[in-house]
Amino acid sequence: MGLRDFFKPRQDKFLQLIIDQAAKTLEGMEALDEFMKDPTEEKARVVRKAEKEADELRRILIDELNRTFVTPIDREDIFALSRAVDDVIDYANTTVEEMSILGVQPTPYLRRMVSLLEDAAAELHMAMLRLKGHPGVANEHAMRAKALENRVEAVYREALADLFNGPEDVHHIVQMLKLREIYRHLSNCADRGDEAANIISDIVVKMT
Repeated sequence: MGLRDFFKPRQDKFLQLIIDQAAKTLEGMEALDEFMKDPTEEKARVVRKAEKEADELRRILIDELNRTFVTPIDREDIFALSRAVDDVIDYANTTVEEMSILGVQPTPYLRRMVSLLEDAAAELHMAMLRLKGHPGVANEHAMRAKALENRVEAVYREALADLFNGPEDVHHIVQMLKLREIYRHLSNCADRGDEAANIISDIVVKMT
């Protein structure tokens, strides 16, 4: 049985919910990119709103999973993909929250990492859009997302090296600890995006 045979019309709701969740995560990452350019409370609220709406989509998906016997792809894969995508926007939200609480302003490294994460979120969204009709193309988008996540990790390491090369006064050490925490949030965000891309690739392998 091929991939298209699994996507019966009545089962398309799962794919659509995953697509909607990925779209909302992309919206959140775009909002985070805007926050990094202009870190105002208004821009922060847009990120928080996207995160709450993404949570609601995930709750609906889990409810549908609990009430449906037959799913278009493995139940475990649907759950894991939804969780990984949700984690991406969760880390976007916690990044904004901690920057606000700790009084951290965007750095060039933060802007670079978020820009790459936004591009990766766009690739994940495209992968899910193509999963039903063009699984090979979906896998290509997943691979592009993974490549972008690797670039985020490279910037993360560069940012840490720069932090530890600074002066050894108390002010810098405090600022270093704050920034390291924010950088780590975005590194974790990249890890979850990488996991989502891996799950998409696994789904394609299983169902083609």
